[in-house]
Amino acid sequence: MANVPGAIANKNKKHFLGVPAPLGYVAGVGRGATGFTTRSDIGPARDANDVSDDRHAPPSKRKKGKDEDEEDEEDLNDSNYDEFSGYGGSLFSKDPYDKDDEEADAIYEAVDKRMDEKRKDYREKRLREELERYRQERPKIQQQFSDLKRNLVEVSEDEWRSIPEVGDARNKKIRNPRAERFTPLPDSVLSRNLGGENTSSIDPTSGLASAIPGTATGMLTPTGDLDLRKIGQARNSLMNVKLSQVSDSVSGQTVVDPKGYLTDLQSMIPTYGGDINDIKKARLLLKSVRETNPNHPPAWIASARLEEVTGKVQAARNLIMKGCEVNQNSEDLWLEAARLQPPDTARAVIAQAARQIPTSVRVWIKAAELETELKAKKKVFRKALEHIPNSVRLWKAAVELEEPDDARILLSRAVECCPTSVDLWLALARLETYENARKVLNKARENIPTDRQIWTTAAKLEEANNNSHMVDKIIERAVMSLTSNGVEISRDQWFKEAIEAEKGGSVLTCQALIKSVIGHGVDDEDRKHTWLEDAESCANQGAIECARAVYAHALAAFPSKKSIWLRAAYFEKAHGTRETLETLLQKAVGHCPQSEVLWLMGAKSKWLAGDVPAARGILSLAFRANPNSEEIWLAAVKLESENNEYERARRLLAKARASAPTPRVMMKSARLEWALQDLKSAMNLLEEGIAKFADYPKLWMMKGQIEEQQSRLDDAVATYNQGLKKCPHSTVLWILLANLEEKRGHLTKARSVLEKGRLRNPGNGSLWVEAIRVEIRAGMMAIANSMMAKALQECPTAGVLWAEAIFMEPKPSRKTKSVDALKKCEHDPIVLLAVSKLFWTEGKYQKCREWLNRVLKLDSDLGDAWAYYYRLEVLQGTEDSRSEVMKRCLAAEPHHGEHWCKVSKDIQNWKMPMDEILLAVAQMVPLPM
Repeated sequence: MANVPGAIANKNKKHFLGVPAPLGYVAGVGRGATGFTTRSDIGPARDANDVSDDRHAPPSKRKKGKDEDEEDEEDLNDSNYDEFSGYGGSLFSKDPYDKDDEEADAIYEAVDKRMDEKRKDYREKRLREELERYRQERPKIQQQFSDLKRNLVEVSEDEWRSIPEVGDARNKKIRNPRAERFTPLPDSVLSRNLGGENTSSIDPTSGLASAIPGTATGMLTPTGDLDLRKIGQARNSLMNVKLSQVSDSVSGQTVVDPKGYLTDLQSMIPTYGGDINDIKKARLLLKSVRETNPNHPPAWIASARLEEVTGKVQAARNLIMKGCEVNQNSEDLWLEAARLQPPDTARAVIAQAARQIPTSVRVWIKAAELETELKAKKKVFRKALEHIPNSVRLWKAAVELEEPDDARILLSRAVECCPTSVDLWLALARLETYENARKVLNKARENIPTDRQIWTTAAKLEEANNNSHMVDKIIERAVMSLTSNGVEISRDQWFKEAIEAEKGGSVLTCQALIKSVIGHGVDDEDRKHTWLEDAESCANQGAIECARAVYAHALAAFPSKKSIWLRAAYFEKAHGTRETLETLLQKAVGHCPQSEVLWLMGAKSKWLAGDVPAARGILSLAFRANPNSEEIWLAAVKLESENNEYERARRLLAKARASAPTPRVMMKSARLEWALQDLKSAMNLLEEGIAKFADYPKLWMMKGQIEEQQSRLDDAVATYNQGLKKCPHSTVLWILLANLEEKRGHLTKARSVLEKGRLRNPGNGSLWVEAIRVEIRAGMMAIANSMMAKALQECPTAGVLWAEAIFMEPKPSRKTKSVDALKKCEHDPIVLLAVSKLFWTEGKYQKCREWLNRVLKLDSDLGDAWAYYYRLEVLQGTEDSRSEVMKRCLAAEPHHGEHWCKVSKDIQNWKMPMDEILLAVAQMVPLPM
């Protein structure tokens, strides 16, 4: 066939031949060839049950890989299709993953990340809100018990100890399994069976019949009588014979005590209550330690103590003795061995130890302790001192056993062997005479030039022998000598030495020590402050003479300081005598004549001692030094009025009004006339005082009270109203006017007055309390509770409000209210007083006393606290406790308090002494309910 030209051939060739089919191409779809049927549609040609023909065996299937199986298992059903995300599987997982796909995935991932960041804040906020809501709905156990945890503060140490330990959670039957019980058969049953009353099921021809008593075998009689009581007696006899045989050995010595046999058995029961496996492990561990390092004494000691704890004392003794053989130079092992052995054996063991370690102080002391006779102890110590002559401990122990004369001889030798022991030198000095003691102390100073105790002992020695002029010299030389020898002078140590000297009765030595070091290491500008702190510290430790010496030095350095004189005067008043106080005050007014307080203290001291003329003399001198002094005028008036010299008091007040007219002088003048029932003169004086000092509220109060006393209630209301115009910030005036309106039955006016007062004086707790009490007295508890809530919001730190609020609560919630009050007003004495009354209502009287003491420590001027304290002691205390409270109250001289002022300010009680006021207020205060 002729060859077709290439051009023609290329022309007839289709352009798509050899080119990959386009995407989505389906063969035959263009010519409509889509409806034909293939074998896969109609099934296989053979039946499934036909015998296979090897000639037409099916081709072997290629094993598919794991990836291909996953691809074949893709679910492309409509049920697995989603409009947004498509099919559950990837439609294009078979296609190659190229750069475009990678870029697209990166873009989508960036978009997802951006969207996630935009929603992050909202999502976290929503999560926090849900978490807070969840915690509010389901609080933690810790939050649920927070209110109960507050009460744990009040649990005492004894109550903590009495709380039982957590028990076993298992039930009683599992926790205490009962051992299997075996009930012994009664003797009657045995005897009845032996008597042949019951027939036996055993064949008589069998050999077992011979083993049963009572059978016709000839071994026992047919009746089979057996006396069990005789068997028990025979057993006891046999036991006694065995014990007798064991009790005597060949040499005749008793080996076993028959009477104490059971007691010894009981004593052998181990007292250790732990797990036996722990003991075995510990024993094995200690054994390996001993074998690994036999020269380690603690291993032997621990092993012996383990055996001792488990009750094997003999094993412990054997172990410790074996350890002593291996470690003959260990004093701990020998001492442990002596402890484990009985006394007689212990002496032999410790003697062997002393031979092995003759330089061990502890071994010799143990040897002396094991001796029972004093002579033997002395012998042991002297033997020990031959081997260890420089042991201070041995010398001290040996000296303690000797009489004074022999002790002096021993100490003379001791200071030669131990010349650096201060205690031995001082002990020898105490036993010597005065002259010899001085020589001993001089030698001690030569040997130990850096110890201050030798110097202070020398000073005490001179003071005890009435050589007071030598005390200051010795202390001065001590400071110089110690400083030259490089010893640092510590103020604290020297003050401690001075306090010890005072406790020992050496007052001069104490003062010399204070004088020598009080200025050491103190800057000039800090001297006053530091010295006052030193005096207070000494007084708190009970060192009165030390504090007095500090004050004396401070007054010598600052003679014109009024504050130091006052501190010293208060110190003498509290700790000294009347003579020392008056002597100090005489010096004080000489250096500070312008100080009115010092003059008044001196006059009061004389007056309390009953020396009225001397008190007048002091006040006259005070007038010369301080002319026209209000305090001195009023003190002189009080002195005369208390001693019933009313005319002299009136003349003094007239002079005071003429020379130094002050509001207090006018008030005291009117009060004296009121107390003497001269109401007309009192009113005239009050009118005169109000004309001059209209802004002094006490003048308005007194005028209104006198008018109330005269039953001129309308005039009293007018006086109070005028006073409030001049003194709108006087709380007492508002309360007096409100009480007067309430007394007249004008409850609405009383409320109005108190509301006006609160508007003029915002944040005033006393006005709120009075308004609440008005509602309570009117029976309006709901209004009172509402007002209390408002008051606490406006005055959250007012102690009077919280104290009232505690007892307005029902009893179960008072404690919680008191906790809130203490949080807001931790150091308010009125709140603390309310808490103490709360303990009173619960019957916790000791706790109440503690809180009352806290109140009085915080504010000793609160008279109500003293009254409640005395009332508590009257009801629950003793005569001694009542007298103690009375004594403390008289020393404190309280002047304030709601109930206290009602009694002390009553004009009928103007001359009532302090002790009677306390008794009256204690009877008047309401019992806590």
